[in-house]
Amino acid sequence: MSRSQITRPRAPTGLGDDDEGCPILHVDMDAFFASVEVARRPELRGRPMIVGGAGSRGVVVAATYEARQYGIHSAMPMSRALRLAPDIVVVPPDHHHYAEVSSAVMAMFTAITPRVEPLSLDEAFLDVSGARRVLGSPRQVAELIRAQVHDEQGITCSVGVAPTKFVAKLASTQCKPDGLLVVPADRVVSFLHPMPVGALWGVGERTEEQLHRLGLRTVGDIAHTPRATLVRALGRAAGNHLAELAWGRDERTVSTLERERSIGNEETFARDVDDPDVILAELLRLSEKVGARLRRAGFAGSTVSIKVRFADFTTITRSHTRRVPTDVSREIFHEARALYLALRLDRARIRLVGVRVEGIVEADEVEAQLVLGAPERGWREAEEAVDRLADRFGRDAVRPARLLPEHPSADPPAG
Repeated sequence: MSRSQITRPRAPTGLGDDDEGCPILHVDMDAFFASVEVARRPELRGRPMIVGGAGSRGVVVAATYEARQYGIHSAMPMSRALRLAPDIVVVPPDHHHYAEVSSAVMAMFTAITPRVEPLSLDEAFLDVSGARRVLGSPRQVAELIRAQVHDEQGITCSVGVAPTKFVAKLASTQCKPDGLLVVPADRVVSFLHPMPVGALWGVGERTEEQLHRLGLRTVGDIAHTPRATLVRALGRAAGNHLAELAWGRDERTVSTLERERSIGNEETFARDVDDPDVILAELLRLSEKVGARLRRAGFAGSTVSIKVRFADFTTITRSHTRRVPTDVSREIFHEARALYLALRLDRARIRLVGVRVEGIVEADEVEAQLVLGAPERGWREAEEAVDRLADRFGRDAVRPARLLPEHPSADPPAG
């Protein structure tokens, strides 16, 4: 299929194509696992199809855009997906092949620029400021990437081009599927301000509720709120962070740190579990372990990921990259909990869960900054005190009440 036959996105219009001062690209593969399967099975192109485990206890790993029109989404129980679309095509997952395709795509990126920051198998940030002389403007590089991904792998991707990582990621989301959206430097504010407050990096449900109570519904509302008001309502770090992002200011650079460096733990349940409280308790237990290992090694990490293996052995992962690296167990659990709840698993039976922190840096390199909604002091100091007690009396000497044996959610794993 030629590029001209691919459906173009319905992206925001009127932003213009001026990519001067827009060196950051966010590249996101469209429905990655499903698209890879369609590339291997051209007869499925244009048909509703899902990747997932067979049988009544399987789950949806990925779905084509045609399947999503039925209300099907990843992590949905296969039984429910088949009720929504009884005749849909189901393809078993091939994670080894997906990793091979991802490696080929990432190698393609690094051939364009050495400044590549992978976020997962199917997305990455690129800084193409050094590629202009050879490959042209950022928009031309983005077009080149889209063409190469399609021609070499038979799949499509969406690319956001912007002055900063934050805006580039928003742009790629806005132009999916198979789109390219340039947000010129002088149009960043008009692009951001109509968006809901939840679009801002790091704004979760709790912070969103706080902002709504203040009468702030859009990014523009935040931008035009006095910084002092935001600081009083959300704390110094959170208020300043949102005040900056609301005007499109994001100082993070594309990081090329080795992403293989990571610290994680996982556990298999003694029996398959479908109780969210038990699963969240285990994520808390794992977050405590990971945080303690990070602090002991003198590391902090910016990307928190969870791993979920279902009763049929289908496995999915989800991750979120924080603005500031952390070694605080409470903050790791906050991220892991949000990732799990976003899966909307509808009582799917789970065999294993895991928590991992990646994007590792030396802890003393991290500026002491606070995450949204966190108190100014206390949690890290408290956890360091727990570490000292654990070294003396054992890890079980002090632990969250939720993990005490008598707590209803403290169903122990298999070990």
